[in-house]
Amino acid sequence: MRWQGRQKSSNVEDRRGGGSSTGRKVGGSFGIGTILIVIFALIMGKNPADLLQIFNGGGGMTSAPTESTNGPVSTGNAAEDELAEFVSVVLKDTEDVWTDLFPKQFGKQYQKPTLVLFSGETVSGCGRANAGTGPFYCPADQKLYIDLSFYNTLKNRFKAPGDFAMAYVLAHEVGHHVQFLLGITQQVDRLRGRVPQAEYNDKSVRLELMADFFAGIWAHHGQKKRNFLEEGDIEEAIRAAGAVGDDNIQMQSQGYVVPESFTHGTTEQRQRWFAKGLKTGDLGQGDTFAANPL
Repeated sequence: MRWQGRQKSSNVEDRRGGGSSTGRKVGGSFGIGTILIVIFALIMGKNPADLLQIFNGGGGMTSAPTESTNGPVSTGNAAEDELAEFVSVVLKDTEDVWTDLFPKQFGKQYQKPTLVLFSGETVSGCGRANAGTGPFYCPADQKLYIDLSFYNTLKNRFKAPGDFAMAYVLAHEVGHHVQFLLGITQQVDRLRGRVPQAEYNDKSVRLELMADFFAGIWAHHGQKKRNFLEEGDIEEAIRAAGAVGDDNIQMQSQGYVVPESFTHGTTEQRQRWFAKGLKTGDLGQGDTFAANPL
């Protein structure tokens, strides 16, 4: 991806080096790490919701705020600092695309999220997070959270290397922010505990696939604006989308799949919905909740 020398977002909160800011658990977060937690709960015969609450820090919680900065800062780790600049550029690209699309498509202004960079552990509006949580979006504070060490996880564990694979991950989490602004997240969340678990899982899958579609929408319109794609970039993103499919992760972790427990979609579904957004650039074709078959 061509990104060097381009404008970075000013909506980056750099907490790397330790610490957390005040947070309270208001609602769920959406991220790749959540899949692993849910799968672990199922293997251990536990309620996934209970385990997620433990990982997120339980109920109401506070922590003394620590100093953070707007924009990435130098840590002395050249490779990580370069990655911090990269995700800041990608965030700026998402801001430009969605700022243009929102008035045209939805008749409202786009509210930009904040990207929080942290290392080790931090506290979000959705609770406590650590490197094992994976990148996620917290609706409670409208912030994206990422420990940049996840890039190594993506490359080594999920076999999805490349800068555009990481760009896809960030664009997917921004997609969750778009869903929150449109009220889609809230509609799904209201079903929690009110419908059978299998039905709620189905809605969760559709929510995640829509975020994949939105990531493709960003890539489509971002390419038109910036011409940032290089050879192999699309393959990197497609590989990353497939790597975090429920079926792939379950096979890796337990050697078999449990389709009724899927919460994020299969490898094929995630790749297909991202590719559909990328190819069409048409938001009207991304209603995963109406799609049948999915």
